[in-house]
Amino acid sequence: MADKKAVLIVGGGFGGVKAALELGGDSRFDVTLLSDDTNLRYYPTLYHTATGGHKANSSIPLGRILEGKSVTLAQGTATAVDRQAKTITTKDGQAYDYDSLILGLGVVTNYFGIPGLAEYSYSIKTQAEVARFKSHLHRQLADDHRPDPHYVIVGAGPTGIELAGALPGYLKQILKNHGLPARRLHVDLIEAMPRLLPRLPKKTSRAVRRRLRRLGVRLYVGKAVQGETADELTVGGKPIRSHTVIWTAGVTNHPFFADNKFALMNHGKVGVDTYLQAEENIFVIGDNANTPFSGMAQTALHDGQFVAKNLKRQARGKRFKSYVAKQPITVIPAGPHWAAVLRGRLGFNGRLGWLVREVGDLVGFHDLEPWPRAAKQFMTEFAYEDDCPICATVQ
Repeated sequence: MADKKAVLIVGGGFGGVKAALELGGDSRFDVTLLSDDTNLRYYPTLYHTATGGHKANSSIPLGRILEGKSVTLAQGTATAVDRQAKTITTKDGQAYDYDSLILGLGVVTNYFGIPGLAEYSYSIKTQAEVARFKSHLHRQLADDHRPDPHYVIVGAGPTGIELAGALPGYLKQILKNHGLPARRLHVDLIEAMPRLLPRLPKKTSRAVRRRLRRLGVRLYVGKAVQGETADELTVGGKPIRSHTVIWTAGVTNHPFFADNKFALMNHGKVGVDTYLQAEENIFVIGDNANTPFSGMAQTALHDGQFVAKNLKRQARGKRFKSYVAKQPITVIPAGPHWAAVLRGRLGFNGRLGWLVREVGDLVGFHDLEPWPRAAKQFMTEFAYEDDCPICATVQ
């Protein structure tokens, strides 16, 4: 048998894991998945974990997903690619060889150079950031025995909407658990553009706006953030007193691509050809690629599977197929049992939207694991977890 083709996948997100699942059972490939984390972050439910949901709902061990597959798991942060030697080097100096390289590194937070945000604001893009945010909420209420004057979420994209819908109920539950009197809570949502969900149709934006207002969330659109200090956020030239600012407003492509001189296109995304190749034998997928619908979990899964299937075709002596973008369904929860759904021109919202989201999560887990495990993973949505000993006892 001919030597196996070495496929190195960098990034343990949706796209990288899907590619590993597709190639890991094929004896023609020697597959390595290099990730800086031992778990896959299930981004669609991170907001739920950040508001009292169980950590397991948004974190799946890579070893469990790839169990039974011929995939070598390696942990490390990729820093450099040597095109001639065909190697990836990590921050700790390890080198990994490849014949074909698949890059799905995800994105990083972008504060747009606004003073104080990196130092004082919170984020919910990783489990560590979620834990820090939740710890702050509980510690603040335990120490001060009253809510923050304002809980401010910056950015009215999907993540900001999801968090704004869930945060009021979570804060009320914390107050109740700690035996503190019910108080009026001020949850503010700030958006620099003229409306919520500026990339989606106005009809969807209006429906979400009405929903959040019913939940008591105060909306500020067309308001830009100028800076943050330890005690306040400056928005539209005016200060808002707050020790709890959550930044969801911006991301940028992973610095690996600029550092390694990839050709960058719109919004810093990597230019790719019709096979998702940035360069010969180097494929870029998911959030990193300059493709339609980049930035969606469903797109990353589609990309990972597409590249894997093309590599299988190549191993059979066949030509690559061309990439066809697949428009994902957008489902945005906003509070309990409510979500807005959009696919193409079709859109609806309410309890039916929430049911679509529940089914979508179940299918999403099945994209990564067999049905029995996917169902078990889905059930973690109904479990709750807090490090706070008082809240843990109550729950």
